[in-house]
Amino acid sequence: MSQHLEVVRTVAELRDRVANARSSGLRIGLVPTMGALHHGHLSLVDAISDKADLIVVSIFVNPTQFGEGEDFEAYPRDENSDLAKLSATAASLVYAPSVEEMYPAGDSTTIRVSGISERFEGMHRPGHFDGVATVVSKLLLHSAPDVAVFGEKDYQQLAVIRQFVKDLAIPSSIIGAPIVREADGLAASSRNVYLSEPAREIAGNLNVILTALVQEAKSGMELRACEEQAVKALLAAGFDDVDYVSIVDAQSLDTLSSLDRPARVLAVARLEKVRLLDNMAIEAP
Repeated sequence: MSQHLEVVRTVAELRDRVANARSSGLRIGLVPTMGALHHGHLSLVDAISDKADLIVVSIFVNPTQFGEGEDFEAYPRDENSDLAKLSATAASLVYAPSVEEMYPAGDSTTIRVSGISERFEGMHRPGHFDGVATVVSKLLLHSAPDVAVFGEKDYQQLAVIRQFVKDLAIPSSIIGAPIVREADGLAASSRNVYLSEPAREIAGNLNVILTALVQEAKSGMELRACEEQAVKALLAAGFDDVDYVSIVDAQSLDTLSSLDRPARVLAVARLEKVRLLDNMAIEAP
């Protein structure tokens, strides 16, 4: 448990604290977040706690990953609540920069990861992964962590980050942490608070339907038929729309025609303007 949780707001302050820790032989861990912390975020701190001595949690609502008409202005922000929650974890430093600190005047560089970022979320949220890759590269360069952790709930995001970290030879190990779920199976998300009570009851069906899809795929049902059946089931359960349900290669995110390697089902269903993301591993039979 953190006895003292320090907050720094500039790159210079962060690098100073990291340099001091490194000179003492400590390993640095990074947990990037956009705040509005819930138990899913706190589980990321736990996931990295045995791999790092100084754990830096960043809190930054990144404007460049929100598209036109998305909820950047409305995105929940409560730094005091976030700090209170983090003070009960192994985190020891919070990096909470301003937009001006992260994107100084004249900033003109964007990181784009071709291929893996252009499908699924990349199609439905143009420019989203450019914003993610750019801000995460900045956070990694600002904090120079030995290890950084990202939740598997945003599975495509994790794949994109692993790709550019490898491509750019950034010397940080990237680990994924398992999805944290609510009692009814819904993946924990800061946006779940937007759902009305009736919609929140419907939302739990996403986990149920994807679990059934995984079993059907493993039993030998044709994969496109599995996807189509899941889409129909989601609409029948009361979801407003389904952006996609796709069974893909767990590494490349290429669409699979058979389970001859580790696979993942990626899905997004909509309820009351909230896009609910989820995914599940499908072990090759």
